[in-house]
Amino acid sequence: MAESINRTQTEDEIDLGRLFSHLLDHWWFILILTVSFTAIGGIYAWVLTPIYKADSLIHVEQRSSGVSSLVSDGFGDMFHFDSSATTEVEILKSRMVLGKTVDKLGLDISVEPQYSFFGGQVTARALGINAFADVGYIERLSHRSEEFLLVKIDNVKFDYALYDVQGEHLLNGRVGEMSTANDEVAIFVVDLVAENGQEFIVSRSSRVDAVSRLQNGLSISERGNQSGILQLSLEGRNQAQIERILDDISVNYVNQNVSRQQAEAEKSLLFLHQHLPKVESALNQAEDLLNEYRQDQESVDLSLEARSTLQVMVQLEAQLNELSFKETEVSQRYTPDHPAYVSLLQQRQTLLAEKERLNKQIQRLPRTQREVLRLTRDVEVNQQIYVQLLNKVQELNILKAGTVGNVRIIDDAQSYPHPVKPKKALIVVLATLLGGMLSVAAVLVKLAFYRGMLSPDEIEELGIAVYACVPKSKQQQDLTQKGKNNYVKAVLAHVNPADISVEALRSLRTSLHFAMLEAKNNIVVISGPCPNIGKSFVATNFASVAAQSGQRVLLIDGDMRKGQIHKTMGLEQENGLSDYLIGSASAEQIIDSTQSFNGDVITRGTTPPNPSELLMSTRFSELLEWANQRYDLVIVDTPPILAVTDPSVVGAMAGTTMLVARYGVNTAKELEVSKARFEQAGVDVKGVIFNAVEDKRSNGYGYYSYGYAYTDRN
Repeated sequence: MAESINRTQTEDEIDLGRLFSHLLDHWWFILILTVSFTAIGGIYAWVLTPIYKADSLIHVEQRSSGVSSLVSDGFGDMFHFDSSATTEVEILKSRMVLGKTVDKLGLDISVEPQYSFFGGQVTARALGINAFADVGYIERLSHRSEEFLLVKIDNVKFDYALYDVQGEHLLNGRVGEMSTANDEVAIFVVDLVAENGQEFIVSRSSRVDAVSRLQNGLSISERGNQSGILQLSLEGRNQAQIERILDDISVNYVNQNVSRQQAEAEKSLLFLHQHLPKVESALNQAEDLLNEYRQDQESVDLSLEARSTLQVMVQLEAQLNELSFKETEVSQRYTPDHPAYVSLLQQRQTLLAEKERLNKQIQRLPRTQREVLRLTRDVEVNQQIYVQLLNKVQELNILKAGTVGNVRIIDDAQSYPHPVKPKKALIVVLATLLGGMLSVAAVLVKLAFYRGMLSPDEIEELGIAVYACVPKSKQQQDLTQKGKNNYVKAVLAHVNPADISVEALRSLRTSLHFAMLEAKNNIVVISGPCPNIGKSFVATNFASVAAQSGQRVLLIDGDMRKGQIHKTMGLEQENGLSDYLIGSASAEQIIDSTQSFNGDVITRGTTPPNPSELLMSTRFSELLEWANQRYDLVIVDTPPILAVTDPSVVGAMAGTTMLVARYGVNTAKELEVSKARFEQAGVDVKGVIFNAVEDKRSNGYGYYSYGYAYTDRN
């Protein structure tokens, strides 16, 4: 159990060295995919329409409300308002401001050039053709909104033709002129730059949608912290258009600011004009009453004490009147619980208390003096209030006439000379990184599902000895390709005895020589887990190497289903092993020899319907016994053990059984199952020949489910 836990922990560990080596083995794939993505990113960045950026600056100064001109210094701060940058940004993005720009510049109209074939935009960019149309106004009176097709035409009288989406001709028109057709369609084209025949799709959206698009595209930010300087920026394909849009937005914003402050002055003037007649009437009435009383009493003069009291009373009335104005304005902005409102009421109560005290003091004066004092006080108070209101009216008229607002445009809109989008270098870099990451991910995913053995150490961990590692031969691949049409001299050991694969088989010959010292005979069975792993290559070239050393060698093609040794040797398939087993030929008659092999060969013969039963017959055991006595080495190439039972039958009669495993193809599980199949038949697998080993920096192991279809394709 401890060994199982250790093995599981080992399998779960990540070998970074192996991963890195695996990436190095696939450097060409990573390079090709990365370069491809880089090229695609470059083409994409070049094809994209350039986007320009324009910006402007607006300064929002601190200001006080216009009604502060009605109040004294003591309450001036109470009406001081500093509009925050956030508030101004929202005002700038409001439909009140942007809606005017949309209406004036026709931003609810979109114009897109059309191309007659795929890639037309790319071609136009490559040729430097810039198709542009500016439609200031378009409306179909019989429909709320619709798409139109505008076509540039070469005509002395007309510049363009307009069609509906069904292709019906509506009108011809000229740039810079309003054109109409039967009171159904009206269009005004401001500018048109295109080749003759260039088409444009003209569509009109709702005003709300146009304002919403402008709100989303308009960027407003405050420069610095509480600086009051707002930067407006807008991106678009047409530099002149985005400059016009920003300038119009700035002008609309300034105008609404001025209008707002003028409205405050208008409101204050209205308040004053409503009170002036009342104050004037009260003043006239007070003067008349004073004059009548003096006439009746024959000109009564006030004493020094009475005059002093009169001055104080007039001042109190003026202050109370001033507080009345303040209370009128404050009540429009605050509730009675607001601190400013509470403070104003407290001052009013104080002044009323002082007025009450003076009234009691006046009651001690003589009756005549008291009456004259009262009448004179009414005249002077009303006169002072009337003059004060007249002064305020003049001040507000001047203020209204000279109102410039607290907003000013610092910088008019100006676009940058170079496009801000697309960021070509960034796109290429991102495409390169994406290609690199995807290629690396693909290699790692392949590695995760790649369970073929890449190292002889993985085989030895299964308790099976590795007798030889046969490198993959480039020349053998060439011979296999040529052998499709010519099989003569296709044995690598005969064509190039110095090949590295042949040298590895010579080491196998030496290893097997000592391994077979205790074997019951000199018969060697070569099998493998699955097809297409190089069993026949190993058997053929190993037999050739053994024959070159002077041994008498017999190579038997024991795969009577799909054996291909006869093609490799340039021999005929008939008159082979199956013919001997069914009794139609003798042992001497099925022995062949060839120029590409120094030993003897028995081909598979005619394909029989029951290969396994024929191998279990006494004739096959007699053939092997006869060959064992006549040859120094008998090599039997058998089918895959996981596909059929033939190798188990032959292995029971042989002294040595070897398995062939192909680099990167066979799994550890396949070898374990193959070895178990032989052991069930009482056959001891001597070892493994690791074939087609490639010179790579990585290795991996594991197993997965398997299954094979093994049928005769001849």
